[in-house]
Amino acid sequence: MFIINLNYIVPLEKLDAHMTDHVKFLQKYYKKNVFVASGRKVPRTGGIILALAGSKEEVEQIISEDPFYTHKLAEFTITEFLTSQYHPELKKLLGKG
Repeated sequence: MFIINLNYIVPLEKLDAHMTDHVKFLQKYYKKNVFVASGRKVPRTGGIILALAGSKEEVEQIISEDPFYTHKLAEFTITEFLTSQYHPELKKLLGKG
């Protein structure tokens, strides 16, 4: 699993101008069962996306499609972690059940 950490680097007004396209990007990867959860940080300085992917390179390729990336509105960091414990309802999603 991967944590994609977004840190906004432009004023929110500029970011909001691309929000509709960003949401379409998110929905594309929810439909492909790659994204597990996403949302804004509090305070609103960025966002977090939880993703299931085969490699960090795959996540980097996916991120390259995000309007927040292509328009240089946010900085992205990727953290990979191995799920050693998880809620039982996640078994199917994680491919462990």
